[in-house]
Amino acid sequence: MAAAFFPVLVVSILLLLKTSFSSPPSDLQILHAERQIDLTSHIVRVYLTLKVENINDAPASEVLLAFPPAQFNHLALVKAAVAVGKRKKKSYVPLQVNPAEQPDAPNGTKYYAVSLATQLGKGDSTTLEIFYILTHSLEPFPAEISQSDSQLVYYHDSAIILSPYHIKHQATVVKVPSNKVESFTQVEPSHQSGTELRYGPYEDRKPYSYSPIIIHSENNHPFAVVEELEREIEISHWGSVQVTEHYTLAHAGAKHKGIFSRVDYQSRPIAGGSSFKHLLAELPPRVHSVYYRDDIGNISSSRLRTSSKKSELLIEPRYPLFGGWKATFIIGYGVPLQDFLFESAAGIRYLNYSFGCAISDTIVDKLTVKVVLPEGSKDPSAEVPFAVEQRLEKKYSYLDVIGRTVVVLEKRNVVPEHNVPFQVHYKFNPIFMLAEPLMLASAFFLFFITCVAYLHIDLSIRK
Repeated sequence: MAAAFFPVLVVSILLLLKTSFSSPPSDLQILHAERQIDLTSHIVRVYLTLKVENINDAPASEVLLAFPPAQFNHLALVKAAVAVGKRKKKSYVPLQVNPAEQPDAPNGTKYYAVSLATQLGKGDSTTLEIFYILTHSLEPFPAEISQSDSQLVYYHDSAIILSPYHIKHQATVVKVPSNKVESFTQVEPSHQSGTELRYGPYEDRKPYSYSPIIIHSENNHPFAVVEELEREIEISHWGSVQVTEHYTLAHAGAKHKGIFSRVDYQSRPIAGGSSFKHLLAELPPRVHSVYYRDDIGNISSSRLRTSSKKSELLIEPRYPLFGGWKATFIIGYGVPLQDFLFESAAGIRYLNYSFGCAISDTIVDKLTVKVVLPEGSKDPSAEVPFAVEQRLEKKYSYLDVIGRTVVVLEKRNVVPEHNVPFQVHYKFNPIFMLAEPLMLASAFFLFFITCVAYLHIDLSIRK
């Protein structure tokens, strides 16, 4: 009988362990949750406010954010902050957010963990402000439209906020670009008010509650996607920083079908409402030697406006871009060295520059930033406020002997919020600045000696 009881006991223990691992965290509960989803452009921005309370005896040091697998794969950025103070004295302290693994997560749920600044004791509560961005989350339907048609898109989400915690009270507001909403999933209570769709309030929802919704609405915002962007920043200690950017731009909206009529496009402003023919690039202040060209050559249809704070380059491709169309071009410019290169007290020099894409309101599928350091630089290192792939390369330019070190930074799924400063540190001996002038002087001196020797040598044949 004891032998028969032992396997049953083992199975019971295993089931108990599995249940304990798969059960959601029970040390926290969400008293109030409010979510705002912005669908006014092709970049989906979500603002989430959570009031979290600790209901366990043990202190809590982190809060889990749950995402469906489809959304997790399209996350470009996740930020969190805690509200401190009240009303006019209210401020926000940023918190650390990292991907987290949970064993036996139901339905493939993925997580991010928000590390709290101070642990929550039993009965304590705090308010978190969550902000995350989704890319490639709007699906054009129909997938192909003619020049005169409006662009309609699908958006998939849940009326109930997905969370591993019990939520006592919650509501969701979805902001759409226009009043033209073809359809949206009804989850009572829900209604439309102008350009807003309201879901909730919902009371006492269990952990991992999920209610799928589909919103089908008009969105004629240009779906500008840079499939690949390569930016080369070349540092010269002789007074300038040269920047060259290679773009492969695509319209990722509903594909254009039929023929293109330029007469209708120019005479009827509503024709091709989802296309775009202008791009705005925000460049650093005090730029000079700006050029813009494609594979054919220089394009003159661009306007540059400069000020003490920023420079704006309004560029126009050779043809308007409809869904599925692409364009490749190059933007180049120079900026003063003293505005972006600095030296620390320890004698280490560092470049301070912006990371993201210069063209506003675009998604970059793959961004490569190459920082070309002067010849003779040593111990390069990069500091970026988010995760990127880093490596070193070599580049040979005019009059180079040992080559220049190139710091390569790569990141995928880049959005405008990634346009923040980053730094590249390196050591440099000023004696290397004399290398190229000495090489030129030596070359001219050898050429002069050769000419003198040639003029004084008698190569005639005599008896």
